[in-house]
Amino acid sequence: METITGHCLCGAVTLTLTTYRAEVGVCHCAMCRRWSGSAYAFFTAPDDAIRVVGEVRTHRSSPFSQRSFCPTCGSSLWLKDDGAEETEFCAGLFEAARDFPLISEAYVDQRLTALTLEGDHRRVTAETYEETFPFVPTAELPQGRT
Repeated sequence: METITGHCLCGAVTLTLTTYRAEVGVCHCAMCRRWSGSAYAFFTAPDDAIRVVGEVRTHRSSPFSQRSFCPTCGSSLWLKDDGAEETEFCAGLFEAARDFPLISEAYVDQRLTALTLEGDHRRVTAETYEETFPFVPTAELPQGRT
């Protein structure tokens, strides 16, 4: 597998991945929409395949996950669930990710209408997602984040 490199908008943070899943997932939940500005497109890499150069800040966005960003330009970098052995990287940071296929969308019933994604990939509603995975109920989001 080819090593790939990505960076934030200003270039202060560089990310190098030696192993990764070359496939993209998208999340449309309220928290991911706020964090990404529209839909959160991501791919994963095992923690032992990640090299980060530059200062990074982290925000605990839920009781079970943290989101990291560049403190200089504010670019979103990654999401990390507690106890996970993989990290979810923002696909737009990596030029190589332009060629990764879209394999799934979560919270399709909460997506922005303008972001209807084409293709034959798995689509999951909020109800279906929340039956299996941890989530933050909308009513529990801090005021102004719903």
